Amino acid sequence: MSMKELVILSGKGGTGKTSLTAAFASISNGSVLCDADVDAADLHLLMDPDIQKSADLLGGQVAAVDFAKCSRCGYCIELCRFGAIDQKFVVDEVNCEGCGVCVDLCPEQAIDFPTKKCGEWFVSDTRYGAMVHARLGIAEENSGKLVTLVRQEAQRLTEVRQLEMIITDGPPGVGCPVIATLGGATAVLVVTEPTVSGRHDLRRLLDLADHFNVPGLICVNKFDLNLDQTAAIEALATERTVPVVGKIPFNPQFTESMVQGHTVCEHDRNSDLCRTIRRLWNRILDTI
Repeated sequence: MSMKELVILSGKGGTGKTSLTAAFASISNGSVLCDADVDAADLHLLMDPDIQKSADLLGGQVAAVDFAKCSRCGYCIELCRFGAIDQKFVVDEVNCEGCGVCVDLCPEQAIDFPTKKCGEWFVSDTRYGAMVHARLGIAEENSGKLVTLVRQEAQRLTEVRQLEMIITDGPPGVGCPVIATLGGATAVLVVTEPTVSGRHDLRRLLDLADHFNVPGLICVNKFDLNLDQTAAIEALATERTVPVVGKIPFNPQFTESMVQGHTVCEHDRNSDLCRTIRRLWNRILDTI
């Protein structure tokens, strides 16, 4: 059985990729959901997951002074460029960048460097199948390690349950978490909006997908709000030979369904909007 992973990305937050991910889950014939947007995970708000398994994510290190060994020489305070050690030799965990300079150069070897918990990840059941998601701790950095872990668990779960598709809700932008989400995917659906900045972000994401040899697809959300910019996006797609697999009109049903904790197609399966999303999903399947 050939496993496929569709990654849904956007240049910024709020373009509708999570709503589309949830809608695809509700009309797909069996798939594993993966929320790789761990910095601001929100797919669970629509999927109402029942957590079956949870585990801590350990990553990053924070200095800790051992007062039994510390001579109060003040060298660590002088060394720290982030102001993370106060005059009482207490380490501020928020300011500590984990660089390890104080650990290496303390003359008394009085500073420990323990690994800390920076988040949690979960395997859950939802009304539309299994879901793998995570929660990053407050003010914790996301280097992409947690994204990679969540994706690997989704792939393992797909194999165990003998399913064919992973639908991954990715983070916005083009940074490390996006790179960790994109590598090895079957295809990427870029959800964009008909604006100048949307077209700029689209170009950057297509460049990134090209770099990792991941085929790109384009969906223009709220396309009818600016037809000139939609035409410009379609021209860009033609130039890059990337298919525009769907154009979704502005519709308040997205917000109405979100407020109720439903997917768009649950809100009204016979609506024009749901039929548009079904056509989009079928075109994606035909393409990949």
